[in-house]
Amino acid sequence: MAEPETTVTNTNVKQKDPSKALVIAVTTRAIFNLEEEHKLYLEKGKEEYTRYQQANQDKPLPPGTAFAFIQAVQYVNEKILQNNPSEKDLFDILVLSNNSPESGVRIINSAKHYGLEISKFCFVSDEDSTQYLKSHGVKLFLSADRTDVCNALQRGVSAALVFQQEVQAPSTPLRVVFDGDAVLFSDETDQIFQEQGLEGAVQYERAMEAVPMGEGPLKAFAMHLGKMRKKFGQEKSPIRTYLVTARSGRDMGIRAIKTLREWGLAIDEAFFMDGAPKGPILAQIQPHIFFDDGLHNIQGAQNVGVPSAWVP
Repeated sequence: MAEPETTVTNTNVKQKDPSKALVIAVTTRAIFNLEEEHKLYLEKGKEEYTRYQQANQDKPLPPGTAFAFIQAVQYVNEKILQNNPSEKDLFDILVLSNNSPESGVRIINSAKHYGLEISKFCFVSDEDSTQYLKSHGVKLFLSADRTDVCNALQRGVSAALVFQQEVQAPSTPLRVVFDGDAVLFSDETDQIFQEQGLEGAVQYERAMEAVPMGEGPLKAFAMHLGKMRKKFGQEKSPIRTYLVTARSGRDMGIRAIKTLREWGLAIDEAFFMDGAPKGPILAQIQPHIFFDDGLHNIQGAQNVGVPSAWVP
């Protein structure tokens, strides 16, 4: 039987309609830097960790990897409401935590300290907190725990693993970068590439050029983002989206572009890297978050200070 969930509603922010909003759930270790505290938890246990968090409940936690992304999302909400004060299609952020409510006071105080627009704090004592994602209508889940992310993906929720890193907070608008295969698109071509090499993958792509690719684990999130982006003219939009893929434009770009067109998903800029490192182009874009399934690409992004999330 599942452990009960304690949900604390944040009365400081206007509550969103979860049936209309783009609900993003982040864990405390994704949004704040809790590395020292997590080490204490692993070495000394839950009671010592709780005692420490209670003793420091008025000391704000430093920002974590997903912090700038959450701030940029808040900026988009402000712009949407300036355009139309009755708009319901907004970002809705909830924090999902394995902390007990007692040790969670520091989390709530930190969010208030930074003025973060977080609607709810959910404290779950159960090992698998992802069982609550669907009941909250979550469309994207960001966690620093690999098991959590895999569980969420198995439950059909777009999810990615956030690595703790020093992040330069980029300015607005919200900039999101997606990799192609196994992130936005299915991994069908990746599998052909593994089995038959580049030549086999190129031949497959040419033969399948008119057939849209299957859906990847982040398609649903990207589509909702695209829908919000359409509320604004291209020049005025507070959301910018990018495709940065290892595909070559000449041999494998056409099918990717046709798939996006078929989905009705407009992307601001697309870069077909032909296997070249992604770090330099990411350093130029300065996204608030970059989603990729390749750990070498995540490493390259981290090396240039870009907040990265791995889609396993």
